[in-house]
Amino acid sequence: MVGDTMKKLGFLLMLVVLLWALPGIGQASAASNSIFLDGQELEQPEGAQAGLVNGSVMVPIRVISEGLGYEVGWEKQNGTVSIKQGDRSLQLFIDNEKAIVDGSDITLSSPPLLKEDTTLVPLRFVGEQMGLQVSWDNETKSAHLYSTSSGSDSGVVNSGASTPPVNEGEAVPGEDQPVEQPETNGASGSESTTANNPSSNLATISGFSFSDNRLMILTDRTVEPNVFKMSDPDRVVIDVPNAKFSDGFKDILPLDETNRGQFTVEGYPEVSQIRYSLFSNDPSTIRLVIDLNESREFVVSKENDLTIVELTLEPVVHYIPTRPDGKSLVVIDAGHGGTDPGAPSVSGGSEKDVNLAIALRVNELLQHEPDIITVLTRSDDTYPTLDERVMMANDLLADIFISIHANSGSATASGTETLYTRDASILLADTVHKYVLEATGLTDRKVKNQNLKVTRETMMPAILLETGFLSNPHDDAVLKDPVVQERIAAGIVAGIKEYLGLQ
Repeated sequence: MVGDTMKKLGFLLMLVVLLWALPGIGQASAASNSIFLDGQELEQPEGAQAGLVNGSVMVPIRVISEGLGYEVGWEKQNGTVSIKQGDRSLQLFIDNEKAIVDGSDITLSSPPLLKEDTTLVPLRFVGEQMGLQVSWDNETKSAHLYSTSSGSDSGVVNSGASTPPVNEGEAVPGEDQPVEQPETNGASGSESTTANNPSSNLATISGFSFSDNRLMILTDRTVEPNVFKMSDPDRVVIDVPNAKFSDGFKDILPLDETNRGQFTVEGYPEVSQIRYSLFSNDPSTIRLVIDLNESREFVVSKENDLTIVELTLEPVVHYIPTRPDGKSLVVIDAGHGGTDPGAPSVSGGSEKDVNLAIALRVNELLQHEPDIITVLTRSDDTYPTLDERVMMANDLLADIFISIHANSGSATASGTETLYTRDASILLADTVHKYVLEATGLTDRKVKNQNLKVTRETMMPAILLETGFLSNPHDDAVLKDPVVQERIAAGIVAGIKEYLGLQ
């Protein structure tokens, strides 16, 4: 089943690109391609975006490494890209169709390539090897990818938005639109829905109920739902892959001829209604949407054949940390390092050195603050894995996590931006961003919600700073100026102090 799902991944993503490339449907440029991971759209570098190359969908490696939390290494001398996730190890070589997976040779559909100083790799190959799940939205013509961690049995699941805001009164695209029945054209048409996804292998949803701020979904077997938040408007989305409505479902809850339904929730001010639909045919996916009146976090758990999505009773609040000794612990993360150089600089050198210089200065300045304790994830040219950085912050019960990076894109891309994942990090992001923006003097690329491992899996307010573009000669010169680096470090410190109420 997993193997079949992985094969679907490559096919569906190539179909996305092909449809948008056809005249009258969309522009042929890769910039129109949308890829969503665990409900959030992945931001792609300017000038090196996903696209169809020799029949394969190619994506920038930073999208994979930052979005999925892979450990990525780059050896420029021999053009080798290494990707690690847990015990898995992949090696890919620029302009070479051969790859090495866990010591075994594999042939790729298309070799990795360099574009605008960014490495593009075949998404189908990486998806198959790293175990992604996928559902297909016929209404919006977009691919939705799900990592295995997004459907965990318990724990607070992170927030995010995967569709652009819509005007009040408009339907939210791709949520409960009727699924278009796939056209069949000989054997290939029927194979896509029947051979790979027979109805007899689908889990059956016989009903669900909402009480005590809990949505309880009854199935005839254990399922692995993908649950995530969306905003504008606030809602919680539950996708149940490889599932269908039972024959008797419509006798219990309303269900129209397009396999859609909804009911109003009364007595719970946090929730307005529950919507549900057959969201996808390939694979058959049931989507449930909890429409919220205000943002809520949630916990997913299971009891036998019940899947329970429980909303938190309190709204999301901005967390201002306090410790027993009255001091706050700040983890300062210099992005990349060691075998992972990060983005290349247009004038030579790499991102890891710029990140470290600023991080070390932030640490030095914070040493003079009696109410703040600091920890560096690295203080030299070493490479802690993304998992190690997250674990360090969580194990130390840090109050703030700040990851310092520089961006890369086209030669004209410019500006400073601050990224966060969870709602509890918004205030920290807004506060630090205004100081760093003033320090760089570059274009304001705003505060953005992004699905990044170090901001997603840390348990405290966490942000990632993209100070500027090393691919832009002006930004590059600014970021390498020791005077500007001092201003950036001082700006980060000022933002931390304001956030903690220390100034």
